[in-house]
This record gives sequence, C-alpha cells and structure tokens, in this order.
Amino acid sequence: MHARGAPLAAAPGCPIFPDGNVWNQPVDNLPAARDSARLIRGIGAGAPVHPDFSDRGRYGIPINVATSRTPRHRVRFRYATESDRVPYPIPRRARIERGSDRHLIVLDRDRCRLYELFDARRIGGRWRAGSGAVWDLGSNTLRRRGFTSADAAGLPILPGLVRHLDVARGEIDHALRFTAPRTRRAFVYPARHFASDSTSASLPPMGLRVRLRRSVSLRGHGPQARTVIRALKRYGMILADNGSPWFITGAPSAGWDDDDLRTLRRLRGRDFEVVDTRRLRNGPRASAG
Repeated sequence: MHARGAPLAAAPGCPIFPDGNVWNQPVDNLPAARDSARLIRGIGAGAPVHPDFSDRGRYGIPINVATSRTPRHRVRFRYATESDRVPYPIPRRARIERGSDRHLIVLDRDRCRLYELFDARRIGGRWRAGSGAVWDLGSNTLRRRGFTSADAAGLPILPGLVRHLDVARGEIDHALRFTAPRTRRAFVYPARHFASDSTSASLPPMGLRVRLRRSVSLRGHGPQARTVIRALKRYGMILADNGSPWFITGAPSAGWDDDDLRTLRRLRGRDFEVVDTRRLRNGPRASAG
C-alpha cells in the first residue's frame, strides 16, 4: 500500500490525497522511457537544477490555511470556462507568490479541500485571477480532460511543493513540481492540459515524470539538499508548467538553509532520466476524468 502524502502541520486531519495517489507513488523501479535522452536534451541536458524557493525564506509559493469561518469570495476569471467558479476561502491577509505567476494556495482544513488560483489579485475589493481549481484531498479524481488549473498542466500545485516540515523530518514522500522552457502541444497522465503550439517530439509533454539517476552521489550536499535528492531518486518530479529549466518549486520557510540548498545546482539535466509511467495510475478510488 502506498502511503498518503504527509499533511500540513496546520491541517493534520487532511492527508495530501489518498493512498495510492499518483503524486505519492514511487517510480524508482519503473523502466526508463525509450526517448528519455531526447527529452532530457529538449529540456536542457547541461542546465543546472534550481531550487526556486528560499533566499532567506522570501521566495516560493506560500500555503494559506483556512477554516469554515474564513470569508468566501467570488473570483472573476480570465479563463472562466476552464475554472471552478465557486466561492473561494481567502484569508484577509492571504500570502501570494512573489513574481508574475502570483499563485494563491489555500487549504481549508475543516473540509480538506484545496483551492488554487493563478495570477490572483484583489482589485477594488474584488478578487480576480487567470484561472482557478478546487481539489478534494480525499479523492483521486483528476480534472476534466483539456482543463487547465492554477498550473498549465491542469495539476494541483500543493502536492508537488518542497515543504520545510518534510525536509526537517528527513523524508519527502511525494513527487516534486518542476518547469521547462519549452513544452509540446501534448500531455501525459496525470496532466490534463498543454500550453504550447509545438508538436516537436523533442520537447516534453506536460505531465512528464523524471527521476534522478541512482548513480548520483549525496556526497558534498547538506542535510536539506540530501533529502531533496533522495526524493528525486524515489519519487521524481512532474512537469507542471512552462518556465526556466529544472526549476523545482517549494514553499517559503524561515527554516531553509540557502547555502545547503544551493548545492542542488550542481545537478544537471543529464543527471535525470524520463520515467515510463504508462503503468502508473491512481489508487482504487481514482477517476481518469
């Protein structure tokens, strides 16, 4: 039985998806894809890994926790037909990701529901966003095929974040989220959406899963980086959005050690291989959508 994703400290009753969810399944024993080398080159074989979080805890995608008493807001969406148009619980002092994407993530710990917004802004007292999606953390159900989310791949963001609590206990039990500069007009399970006009087979599709090669050594890395490296070998990471090559997303925390995390930049694209995930599916309560 595959473990559930560890819950947040502020929401202990809400595991991050059920047993057997695709984010929480190890891929270290699955075969490599036949076109692995070509796809790695398409992302950038010589490009370094970059932890896209920390710098003294200021950067990353924050996680807000709400309750049943948190005010609900109607959000006006730019991509309304592919967004979940329901009231979103948004704390009065909600933390939003720095930078252009402005992701806003809220976990309702009373209902164990995850609310995610892309390009979230409060204008004139009203909330607007590019797109938004809601996830039941007790279900493996995917989004409708062809639908985006707060991420280009139509995936949830929270389960792929590097979180300090996991690293502090020495184990990340899920795949990580990463970006690539150019992607294909295609997606593979568990992604539901693409964000490209190119049909080149040299470019990766959204949802591509890669893992760090077993031969990559832990020597020379600090405890935080070593925990991330072990997760990259066992669970790998899932391509979720267009962006800089091999950027791994995490949540901000004052506990991050930038000098430690910076050693991850020694890793290069060539240290990864694409996983053949054709046999990988969600657990028994899954729905392909």
